[in-house]
Amino acid sequence: MKTKEAIDHFGNVRALADALGIDAVQSIYEWGDEPPRGRQFEIQVVTKGKLKANPAFHSKTKAA
Repeated sequence: MKTKEAIDHFGNVRALADALGIDAVQSIYEWGDEPPRGRQFEIQVVTKGKLKANPAFHSKTKAA
């Protein structure tokens, strides 16, 4: 999934951060084009599968 897809799904960055329990919305901006792999799977669960994690995506070393 793309970061923009996740933001659009929740309506804005703050709502996405809240859904994931992230205090600092700035960390979402640091994801770049795609959320880190772990966050992708978390978003998949939170959206009940409406957004799907990209299994071919290789997680970047930075955590968010």
